[in-house]
Order: sequence, then C-alpha cells, then structure tokens
Amino acid sequence: MPISELAGKTLPKEMLTDIPGLLAAYYKETPDHNEAAQKISFGTSGHRGSSLLRSFNERHILAVTQAICQYRKTAGIDGPLFIGMDTHALSVPAFETALEVLAANGVHVMIDSDNGYTPTPALSRAILAHNAGRTAGLADGILITPSHNPPADGGFKYNPPSGGPAGPEITGVVQALANEILAGGLAGVKRLRLAAALQAHTTRRYDYTGEYVRGLAGVVDMEAIRSACVKMGADPLGGAGVKYWGRIAELYKVDLTVVSDVVDKSFSFMTADWDGKIRMDPSSAYAMQRLIGMKDRFDIAFGCDTDYDRHGIVTRAGLLPPNHYLSAAIHYLFRNRPGWRPDAAVGKTAVSSCMIDRVAAGLGRRVSEVPVGFKWFVDGLLDGSFGFGGEESAGASFLRFDGGPWSTDKDGIIMALLSGEITAKTGKDPAQVYKQLTAKYGEFFYRRQDAPATPAMQKMLKTLTPERVTAKELAGEKVETVITRAPVNNEPIGGIKVTTTGGWFAARPSGTEPVYKIYAESFRSEAHLGRIFTEAESLIKTLSV
Repeated sequence: MPISELAGKTLPKEMLTDIPGLLAAYYKETPDHNEAAQKISFGTSGHRGSSLLRSFNERHILAVTQAICQYRKTAGIDGPLFIGMDTHALSVPAFETALEVLAANGVHVMIDSDNGYTPTPALSRAILAHNAGRTAGLADGILITPSHNPPADGGFKYNPPSGGPAGPEITGVVQALANEILAGGLAGVKRLRLAAALQAHTTRRYDYTGEYVRGLAGVVDMEAIRSACVKMGADPLGGAGVKYWGRIAELYKVDLTVVSDVVDKSFSFMTADWDGKIRMDPSSAYAMQRLIGMKDRFDIAFGCDTDYDRHGIVTRAGLLPPNHYLSAAIHYLFRNRPGWRPDAAVGKTAVSSCMIDRVAAGLGRRVSEVPVGFKWFVDGLLDGSFGFGGEESAGASFLRFDGGPWSTDKDGIIMALLSGEITAKTGKDPAQVYKQLTAKYGEFFYRRQDAPATPAMQKMLKTLTPERVTAKELAGEKVETVITRAPVNNEPIGGIKVTTTGGWFAARPSGTEPVYKIYAESFRSEAHLGRIFTEAESLIKTLSV
C-alpha cells in the first residue's frame, strides 16, 4: 500500500481526533447487536473499537464487565481484581463504567493509588506478585487500552490469574456472554453510581508505580547501567508509563532523560504512521521521528506504545528493527542469566525472523514457534520453561534473574532498559550486537506490509487449509512446507505460512482494518525478498477467486 505524504509529519489541527465528540459518542451512541462490526469481539489482545463507529461504547463496557464478573464466579476466582487504564481518551470513561459494574457485583478492585495510568506490565506484575505461592484467593485483572491504536480507539483486555492475556478458552466464553447481555438490552447488569463505586469498601488503592519500579532490579541489571554511566533517553509517547521513567531514574540513579512528559488525548505531538494515521507504535520509524531526531544525544534511547507493552530501540544508527533487537536480546540474555533453567526455551511467533532460530541454535536452546498473540507465551514464562517470549511486532518479556516470572504480558519497560544493560555489559549497543550476529549467521532480509483485502478475502485467509495451496515454487525455489497451524501446539496461525530453503512468507487478515498483513523473509538478498512479496500477493489473489 502507498506511503502517505503525511507519514513522519505532525498532523494539522483539523485532522486530529475530535475528543469531545468522541467522548459524547461513548455515552450517546447505541450499538446494533445485529451488526457484526458493533458486537464485542476479542481478537489477539482484547476487544477494540471506537465510539464513533459504535464498536466501543458504554453499553459494550457494561456488558463485557458484567460478563467478566459472571465468569469469575464460575471459575472460582475470588481474589482482588487489578484494574488499570492507558492514556487514550476512551480509557477514562470505560474505566469508570467498569468500576461501577465491578463494585455493584462486590468485586474487590485495586485501582491506582494516585488515580494515574497503569502500564500493561505493571498490571501483570501486580497479579503475579499477589498470586505467588497462593492456591486460593487468586487475583486477575482488566487493562483498558487499545495498545498503539489511533486516538479514536478504545480497548478492553482481561488477564486471568496467570497474569497474561486471556486465551481463547476464556475470551470465547466472555465474548459470547457479553454479546448475549448486549442483545438482551443489558438485563442483569449490576451497576452503582461512580461516587458510590469509588467509596465502596471493596474498592482499594494500589501503588502500581512503586511496586513495579522497586522490583526492576530483580530482572534488569540496573547497577551495571548506573556504573557504566550509560546515557539513556526515553520518549513516553504520551503513554501510561509517562511517570515511571522519572521514578526509575530517581531510585536507581541512572542517567535517564525523559524527552517529553506531555499527555495529550489527541496525541497531536505524534508524527503520523505510514498511512497518515496517528499510531503510538514505537517500532515504526514514521511514528518515532521525534526520538530518532535526538539519537545523537544518547548512547541508547527508547520509546514504548501507549500501554507500554511494546518497545522501540533507537541507537546512533537509528531505529532498530524489532526482529534485530529480539535476536540481540536473546543472544545476550541466554548467556547472562545463569539462574534460568538450562532447558529454558526461546519463544517466538510464526512470523518472526529466522535469525532467532539460528541464534537459539548457537546457544543450544530450543525454539518454540507459536501463533501470533502473546497469550501463547504465558504458561512457559509462568513455569520458567520459556526464558524469553517475543513477537516481531516489538512485544516481549523475559524471566527474573532467579528464573521466576516477572511479567507474563509484554513488557516494553524491561525490554527498553535491557538495551541499556546490553550496552553497559558488552560495550556495544544492540545494533552493534546484531551486526556481529549477521557476521556469524548471515544477513536476513525481512519486511512486513499491508495489502487491501475484501471481507471475502479475509474470511478465506482465516479458513484456508494447506491443501488449497498448490504452488510448487516460490521465488524460484521449491516449496518445502505450507502450514496454517503452529508446529509447537497445532493452534491456527490465523492465516498461512509458505517456506522454501531460501525464505518464507506468511499472510494473515487484519482484525480491525480492511487489509491483510504479509510477512516475508529472504535468506538470500533484498531482490529475492521482493520476488517473494510479489509472488505471495499473486498467490493470495489467486486463492481469493
């Protein structure tokens, strides 16, 4: 798809989201439960939508929160529920609506002690810390965020007692029940007024920031960063962790500069992504222009998306591609964490770079390749059988020094700080570490892009079987495998992956936009990668006829 002329630029005021109109629509607009696009739908990471499109309105939040309350009873979850929100405009009203329902249902709710914002990893960490050593009174959580999505979007995630994103066995139940409640005119929804919910004896305060920041020394070598005087820059991108960086710098006495602490619901300070839309995506060079422009001021710099579950690493060479950083991080971590199990595996998604496989092989570590979605890493991080789990979309987490779980959801903060640890301990930034890896394992050419897709094409990709792909060659090489399910757990990858000796491509439909995503990698050259992309698009079009 063509790159917008607005990509990498701040948008004019008239193109920014109308925040008052967005908030008014949250309360005013009534979704039509007969319209599929206006139903509650949990994708790879919760329900997302916009009040302007009648896909994220007050009725949605009333229904889904009541459904979670009923699920908790059925599942026997009776401990506290940790709840947080990011800085998207729709997060505050959704938080208030959810609290009104939770309080009316007698759920013990843990809200931020400063009425502030809560990063996804801080919520995951709170759940795990509470549940450690317990068999009863287990906690779970709700995080209100659409991740890096545009300012007009809202999102709602449920994390069970495992601390990570809920799997389909849970989200399927909650989704079905919530849509039933929505179709029934919200019958059975319990609700208190906000003032009463805030004063309820079941509503309690929790220091998310302090508890998270104080625990960081157990997962990242903060002393090494301090001693080496690594000069770091952090761009909060107006997200939920905006106050965390200052606390980290203060407690650990590290050289960390926060380049901006502005929180603006329209995210007017952001430079537009490739399509001219504002996305707080730290893996996008278009969105990270502000920090990239400051790269020469720091040894290492980083940003996180709005809920802080994704990371973007900037070295003096520029923004490091996510697959490059994942590879460098894995190479470093498994050689510098003696407390991890000797059989701890490397977790990667089916659309991540094969450089990870070569790095893992060089370390003598097993690779576990799963479908897209961090939920597939949760159990492994929880029991220590995964030392690291990461996605090509710049989301990852890893274990504490002692081999125990830190966060079973993606953690942009520890991934950002790890870049400082790598620089401190090796004398090389992650881009330089990756360059060494290419000298050892070869160069990999990777690209991800979107292509237009009709609803019929998206449905075809979701339901495709390997037998339908009859192509014998891809970019001049014999097709070796065609899969629609992940090898490690036989779960659907939500599309198709075709592999040859010299490369591969995968195609998956978007859950929120009329496009499908093509991922491709060549072990040969940039020209070979171009051939893979061209032939992949032709193949998908042929299958859609």
